[in-house]
Amino acid sequence: MGTNPLPEKPLRSEVLSIALTGLVATLVSIVVTIEAGSSAVELIGLAEASVRDTKTRVLSALARLGKWLDGYKVKVEFSPAGTRNDGMLDLALATALLMALEQKSLPRMVIIGELAQTGAVRPVRGVLPALLGVKDVSRAIVPWSNGPEASSVQHMEVQVAAHLQDVVDSLRGAGQLQFARDFLKAPPLAEVDLADIQGLVDGRRALEISAAGLHPLLFIGSPGSGKTMLCRRLPTVMPPLTREEGLEVTSIHSVAGLLHTSQGLLTQRPLQAPHYTVSEVGLVGGGLPVRPGQVSLAHLGVLFLDELLEFKKRTLAVLDGALKDGQSVICQRQTRVVFPARPLTVASVLPCPCGFHRTKDRTCKCPPERIRAYRERLRGAVFDRMDMKAILSGDELKGSRSECSADMRARVVKARDVQKNRFEKLVVTEPVNGRLSLADLDRVAKPDDKGQRMLGQAVERLGLSAELHAKVLRVSRTIADLDGSNAVRAHHIAEALNAAPLVT
Repeated sequence: MGTNPLPEKPLRSEVLSIALTGLVATLVSIVVTIEAGSSAVELIGLAEASVRDTKTRVLSALARLGKWLDGYKVKVEFSPAGTRNDGMLDLALATALLMALEQKSLPRMVIIGELAQTGAVRPVRGVLPALLGVKDVSRAIVPWSNGPEASSVQHMEVQVAAHLQDVVDSLRGAGQLQFARDFLKAPPLAEVDLADIQGLVDGRRALEISAAGLHPLLFIGSPGSGKTMLCRRLPTVMPPLTREEGLEVTSIHSVAGLLHTSQGLLTQRPLQAPHYTVSEVGLVGGGLPVRPGQVSLAHLGVLFLDELLEFKKRTLAVLDGALKDGQSVICQRQTRVVFPARPLTVASVLPCPCGFHRTKDRTCKCPPERIRAYRERLRGAVFDRMDMKAILSGDELKGSRSECSADMRARVVKARDVQKNRFEKLVVTEPVNGRLSLADLDRVAKPDDKGQRMLGQAVERLGLSAELHAKVLRVSRTIADLDGSNAVRAHHIAEALNAAPLVT
């Protein structure tokens, strides 16, 4: 064990780091004061649950560099008080202690990273939202493995470190840390494509309308009818993520710890398909520290709820609240965390309890009263959000292969541009048809005379509620946009009525 020279006067240093609560970043000041005295390290302002583990990691890492604090009275003040350290502050604390011992000053920067007891710098969750949330600092050091993620940050100069010694050498001028911007971006993962699927013409058309107007979609079909295959290809026909959207989606996945170390900014819309046994926390978020749930991980992408009737009613009710608000709000231990939650929701159900009603190759064994009871369950939380339905049968899979995802996406993007143009001209209050208000619909989705008569007849014959009436108009407006028509015509209304979420 080495011997430290006793200081004649107190040694001080300050290093900045970042604490993250959900997606909200807080700049943390770490002030170290070292004096001669009985060996003691006091951490002030750090949440009690974090103190012991923080001390163990940081002091062990310093010892590996030959730095011991025996014979020193060390006081470390964290501001704001009550800051919790889930590893993100380790590297900054160790750097502050070293700077105080060597009586060196540090340029204004933020330092993020968890330390192993060996001094290795481990990756941490949430580096991207942490850096994006700090606007008045121009430099940062983050873990090496977080380099690809940090390469998306443009407002500050970000460097990466693999070991505490690397940071020390850099600050002493004995070495140079690599810049995050130099990391090669990982190529996008191989995509599935609509061209892989045979037939399913009705299902493809439903995907196109759903993607073009962001209309929640319910697939009804027997096992093996193609419901899951279609849904997994829905992100490939949606417009590409913009840079701003990519930063938001990547930040959520970073906080969840789901970014691969080679991944930088996500460019593909996410798809989340939780199993029906998922817990409320798994679906909408929670835990300690708080992590986003599946609905937020699907933000700006697709949330696929396969076998929707198997989900617990309570779970669907909680999910329904997040979908309604467009965000998941988690309150626990006097902490309120908000994650965005605006996915396109797609669900699937069987046509009857056995799954083979009106299927040619299999005989349905369900009595009529059981089928009626089953269909009575197709209402309530999440079900009532569906703008459209598509009924699939396994027979459709026998058709020929059709167009690829890129061809359909081109039409979807064109229709979205029409909607965005209406929004930017203040004609409507939402940029997508799936969220148009009744006042918006009155301005842009009035059918022509023939369409009005058709809609009126459907109201009388089918007993369309006011809510279903509005859904038909929203979907009709999207169909007209895909058709390149300014007016909503009778054939647009007819297709929307056919897709209305009435289970027959």
